[in-house]
Amino acid sequence: MCGVFGIFNHENAAALVTLGLHSLQHRGQEGAGIVTTDGSNFYGVRRPRLVSEHFNSPEIVNKLIGNSAVGHVRYSTTGASITENIQPLFAELFRGGFAIAHNGNLTNAKSLKNKLVESGAIFQTTSDTEAILHLVSKSNANNVVEKLIDALSHIEGAYALTIMTKKKLIGVRDPYGIRPLVLGDLDGSPILTSETCALDMVGAKYVRDVMPGEIVLIDENGIKSIKYDETKIERQCLFERIYFARPDSVVKGNTVYTYRKNLGLELAREWQESGNCPTKKETKNTVVVPIPDSGVPAALGFSQFTKCDYELGIIRNHYVGRSFIEPLQSLRQNTVKLKHSINKSAVKGKIVILIDDSLVRGTTAKQIVNMVFEAGAKEVHIGIACPPVKYPDFYGIDTPNQAELIAAKYSKKETENIIGATSIFFLSIEGTYKAMGYDGRNNETPQLTDHCFTNEYPVQPEIF
Repeated sequence: MCGVFGIFNHENAAALVTLGLHSLQHRGQEGAGIVTTDGSNFYGVRRPRLVSEHFNSPEIVNKLIGNSAVGHVRYSTTGASITENIQPLFAELFRGGFAIAHNGNLTNAKSLKNKLVESGAIFQTTSDTEAILHLVSKSNANNVVEKLIDALSHIEGAYALTIMTKKKLIGVRDPYGIRPLVLGDLDGSPILTSETCALDMVGAKYVRDVMPGEIVLIDENGIKSIKYDETKIERQCLFERIYFARPDSVVKGNTVYTYRKNLGLELAREWQESGNCPTKKETKNTVVVPIPDSGVPAALGFSQFTKCDYELGIIRNHYVGRSFIEPLQSLRQNTVKLKHSINKSAVKGKIVILIDDSLVRGTTAKQIVNMVFEAGAKEVHIGIACPPVKYPDFYGIDTPNQAELIAAKYSKKETENIIGATSIFFLSIEGTYKAMGYDGRNNETPQLTDHCFTNEYPVQPEIF
């Protein structure tokens, strides 16, 4: 997760980054920060929680002087939820100021930090991103770009970086392209950001994706591309399309909404082919209900394929944060209770098919199933528009502990009993790839990073 937004050479740089971060708020809610430069000095503000709580104030934006800026919304995986870890991180290096915003996770962060500390580095944060600052600082290369390339040769994992110096804006994507980064343009001012929805927010046009293993160097001379690693095959994280990205963002030529609707269509197809679906007579009393908000497109696709009525049987309170990205399990349980209520008229006496994008810990699903039954549903089935999540992620998703993943610990039948559902059914990995526009999964070289389902990691983390 995390979201980054940077713009070069625009008189309203800070205000535009603020708008961009608003559109990326779904990618992280624990902190937000902006650093600007006027070509001589740097100015920064970093605050906990939401962008709207701090950066809507003219007093804050007016402090952020300069025509270039980089911003970040934080979702913690490596490093505690403390102010020191809010990005962009900034340091005065030998050749000048260096601000960095990072989306992703370094899989060798622990060993990197140990080596750097042994060599005399002093860390001010617990974020893995700070290791990149130290590597750049310690490099013996001649200029900032060469120092950065040298630093990248030491790091492993997933990273989409937006970096700003006094004279440059730099974008970097890891060799597998696990995390997204796109290049845009606003009236001649280049933009680097995590998703195209942020470009739409500020009225910018999409230019292209930053390629895996590419550095995009932006300065007064224009835009230059440097390929620092061309040895890997692209493996973008499948969860970007399933869960993380905003539905109106475009990935590989299609909106995320289209991918998610296709996931619902494929789920319905497999469900009918399994023979476990209700009879034609029962279907007349069956309603498809999305678990909002990320389950909505899949539920629409499911409803259209099955011809079952689509109903808004669950009403979400949008003033409560997403439960999956809360850092503590106790908070997740509280927010599930706060943010969902049942539309009784839509589910009473019905066979209810709940559709969600994924099942990770099962916290939300268990409580919602109970609430739907209490509202008078005859049966409650759950359709999950992706395969069972059985393996942890180490590239920027908060599922580091396999013991927290319900599908890793329990069989399908046990999961049904724990959640309290009449039945539960998942989309296959083959169906998932078909929904993404592929003929199926290439087992020799998977087209996407699907390790959460298959245990095939493009970059092995240290703990393995």
